Amino acid sequence: MPSPRLEWAVASCIAGWAVARLTAADRIRPLERLAVPLLSFTPQAAAGAGLAAVALRGRRPALTAGLAAAALAAVVAPRAVPRRTPAATGPELSVLTVNLQYGRAAGEGLVRLVRRTGADVLFVQELTGDAVTRLKLAGLDEMLPNEMLDVEEYRYRGSGIYARYPLRDGLVIGPSYASQPTARLDLPSGQAVQLVCVHPHPPMPPWNLPSAPRWRAELAALPPAGDPPVVLAGDFNATLDHAQFRRLLRLGHVDAASQVGHGLVPTWGPEPRGRPALLAFDHVLVDPRCAVLATWAYPVPGSDHRALYARFRLPS
Repeated sequence: MPSPRLEWAVASCIAGWAVARLTAADRIRPLERLAVPLLSFTPQAAAGAGLAAVALRGRRPALTAGLAAAALAAVVAPRAVPRRTPAATGPELSVLTVNLQYGRAAGEGLVRLVRRTGADVLFVQELTGDAVTRLKLAGLDEMLPNEMLDVEEYRYRGSGIYARYPLRDGLVIGPSYASQPTARLDLPSGQAVQLVCVHPHPPMPPWNLPSAPRWRAELAALPPAGDPPVVLAGDFNATLDHAQFRRLLRLGHVDAASQVGHGLVPTWGPEPRGRPALLAFDHVLVDPRCAVLATWAYPVPGSDHRALYARFRLPS
């Protein structure tokens, strides 16, 4: 039987996590290097808090853990509840975003996924020159002949947008460590959509002093919603438990996966060889006037990220 001191230690840790999440402790500059990576695991902490509330024998520690579990569930559970769909009457658009893990996932498997989903737009992060060649050889340009690429050979800095319909220069956003190309997509209906391929600098590990401030600044540079509708898609290195990500939602975007009750589906794991994904780092953010019809996450051979697919109807 665990000692009262140990039980209080467990309950206090759980309560501290709940306080940190509810007060957005990751906004506090001296704390952000540690708080940002830790708060990524809030869904797992919520589940652990519920188990602790049942397992702890002491009445007060169990009550403390139970209250913390309820608070964490209140911020996590809505992501699994489908929202009311707006009455959008414009054309449908389907997009797919995937982190290629240094270009390794570029090839026939990804092209088959594009064909299978019928994606109109493909956003790719960690794009290299060799990855561009392999995607072309696999036939990507036959389905998505238009492209806006910013290729970097150094580590994970390249990104690109491939599209079924014509692309031209898009929004101008602030500088970033990894490339974040933008484009304006012209649809056959005459409507247009602004596209941004998102890949801010990762905020981890906490001992890397400039990483969290750089991550925060690059997320802050992303554009608000507007006309034409804006779609932000990519590897945000962020979840809905990060205050900086929730700030993007306050700028007028909605998380497509959360709109259909899939907001807790993870898209990133520590390595690509069959282990389960842990965190929902990849997102498609759309205009709130869009009706999100479906989202799915697909494993991609060679990547530690799942590809995230979203299909939605644009406003008229």
